[in-house]
Amino acid sequence: MLGRACIVLISLLSLFSCLGGATLNLTLTLPGQHPFPEQVVHEVHRKVNASIARRQMLQTSQKDQSTSSCLTGNPIDDCWKCDPDWPNNRQRLADCAIGFGQYALGGKGGEYYIVTDSSDDDAVNPRPGTLRYAVIQQEPLWIVFPENMLIKLSQELIFNSYKTLDGRGANVHIVGGGCITLQYISNVIIHNIHIHHCYSSGEANVRSSPSHYGWRTKSDGDGISIFGAKDLWIDHCSLSHCKDGLIDAVMGSTGITISNNYFSHHNEVMLLGHSDDYTPDSGMQVTIAFNHFGEKLVQRMPRCRRGYIHVVNNDFTRWEMYAIGGSGSPTINSQGNRYTAPTDRNAKEVTKRVETGEREWRSWNWRSEGDIMVNGAFFVASGEGVEVKYEKAYSVEPKSAVLIDMLTLHAGPLGVGGRDNNLGMWSTGPNGGRSGLGSGPDYTDDMSGSSNFMLRSSAFILFCSLILSISSLLFWYSTPETHFSIIKNKL
Repeated sequence: MLGRACIVLISLLSLFSCLGGATLNLTLTLPGQHPFPEQVVHEVHRKVNASIARRQMLQTSQKDQSTSSCLTGNPIDDCWKCDPDWPNNRQRLADCAIGFGQYALGGKGGEYYIVTDSSDDDAVNPRPGTLRYAVIQQEPLWIVFPENMLIKLSQELIFNSYKTLDGRGANVHIVGGGCITLQYISNVIIHNIHIHHCYSSGEANVRSSPSHYGWRTKSDGDGISIFGAKDLWIDHCSLSHCKDGLIDAVMGSTGITISNNYFSHHNEVMLLGHSDDYTPDSGMQVTIAFNHFGEKLVQRMPRCRRGYIHVVNNDFTRWEMYAIGGSGSPTINSQGNRYTAPTDRNAKEVTKRVETGEREWRSWNWRSEGDIMVNGAFFVASGEGVEVKYEKAYSVEPKSAVLIDMLTLHAGPLGVGGRDNNLGMWSTGPNGGRSGLGSGPDYTDDMSGSSNFMLRSSAFILFCSLILSISSLLFWYSTPETHFSIIKNKL
């Protein structure tokens, strides 16, 4: 009966939209959307300031060298790395997130699942012991790796809710078809994983839960594709060389933190928002903190459509076109970052308003506070009458970007195969710390290019946006039966 009522409601709304008799303005609040984003931003600064103050105090007193040496000033890492018994207290990590994704539980409270089989031969009937078998389960799981692994995906790796992918203590690489898809789910933590050389897959059946598999159309080839999902945290991963985006979040996704990651060797790095006309993305809230945007990146760090995006304490070490772009009037709050411009004198600007005239974007809320500009970089702010609002919201000032080296020192995977090799194995695995990774085509093929086409029809976009937004809200927790193939704007 509920299904029929929903169909009738959607049909009526569609009819009014098509008739054009009146303009329908809907203010939609997404599940997981924080009502006061400025409070979340304020709390991020408070935690950073507290961690830095604690580190400086211990360094001065020198009473406990073991503790002071592990404290970095990074509130996420300081939350768990100083515990010498962290391998036996792994789920503490779930209490360490900051920002809009702080409520991501992952597999907290669930059983540990040990990945013992790196194969991915059957996307419909995965074998127990494989990663695919773990991520589709209904119950919360904390997924760990006893040894180094290279997992070559045959198709998209479709997650179910309440999962933690914890690669600490091992050198775990995920490559191949897909790669990771978070669609209409919630509460996922992805930590300490190398994700790279992901390409388009699909036109095949793929299992998304123990009781369901379905036909998947051609995927975009994102490293991590987020579609209508909430309460997500991506931390200490490296992402590079994917067919489309490294991380794309669209279709009403919100409650996301992207932290301590290392991005490199890619064109269109990160897309936040489906389209300028998709109103549910106005509720998208994303924290981007302590990341290192490294070598050979071109653009979209991120590229935002609608939503509230907090970019704080990141290190941007050159880009080819621009660092932060947007359209559709997103709120971009840039605080305490270091922007190092390329040598190209025509690419010094950090920001880019995509296909929008100044008369329109001058009212957008884009702010730079405490950022350091290097090599001629400059940030074009906009928005009138918002200074007082920001002054009230940020009574705790963002830490100066001179501390960026300390806050982003360990960006990317930790431990074996990572940029910081001081983190040991989580258990006495059989590989003895060897890499176990070859130098085959997965490491040499450059698949970071992307097509630059878009089929646009404003009436069609408005119609589909209305249908999809209402459907996603009504069936938020239902198992997805189809895969929506998205055609995204390319620059």
